[in-house]
Amino acid sequence: ADVLLVSNLDELRVDTVLAQGVVVAEQGEVRAPRPVFSFPDAARHSVWLPRPLEPADFRIPVSGNGRVHLNVIGIIENQAPTRHLRVEAEPVDGQLHASLSGDLAKVALVDRHHGTGAVQMGLVRGFGLSVPCAIGSTVAHDSHQMLIVGTDDEDMALAGNELARIGGGQVVVRDGGVAARIELPIAGLMSDEPAKTVAGKAAALLAALRQCGCGLNNANMQLSLLALVVIPELRMSDRGLVDVNEFRVIPVVEKGEA
Repeated sequence: ADVLLVSNLDELRVDTVLAQGVVVAEQGEVRAPRPVFSFPDAARHSVWLPRPLEPADFRIPVSGNGRVHLNVIGIIENQAPTRHLRVEAEPVDGQLHASLSGDLAKVALVDRHHGTGAVQMGLVRGFGLSVPCAIGSTVAHDSHQMLIVGTDDEDMALAGNELARIGGGQVVVRDGGVAARIELPIAGLMSDEPAKTVAGKAAALLAALRQCGCGLNNANMQLSLLALVVIPELRMSDRGLVDVNEFRVIPVVEKGEA
């Protein structure tokens, strides 16, 4: 039988785990040998970029002068849906920039499956990033492309290149350096390390996000849902920003001038 021996139900403190009648874990330590799996090479090489990403890949150019109307993804904490926000902004030097004071970050969807190097750009509000930084993930339901949210183009490029280097996963970049990472080399979605090791890296990643100003309860999950184009209201896709309510691709900049 599969049995859990629990000494404290309120805290759900599990003392012993039996699987098929065999003790496999006791007092927080795994007793059974970890099974070894062999994964095909294709599963370990799932991030395809034709060249290293550059800061220029994350520009959002704007034609004309004056303030512009923007379509922005609004994060709803602890929920899968997003809000369709309409925000005004002032371009600088012909492009849109992230705003630390306005909680406005860039979001990029980078094609990692076909090696095209295509980058689709959008804007997102709700992560609370207050310093130059970037967070990236190859866990991006349902397409599992590469998603990067950031306030600094150089950090966004570094995040994408680091994800390519490690074969996929999640990463936090701050002030030009990698602050935390979780390697997920199996299809960019799974780890072949022990669960305890992965849990430690996940805790370090969330701590690094908090140091970037992000106070969301589960920020890496919110990030992974930004490409889920079947749930309202706004999402990122390999074709650009999608209005799920209207079933159409919409521009980030709605009008040339306000």
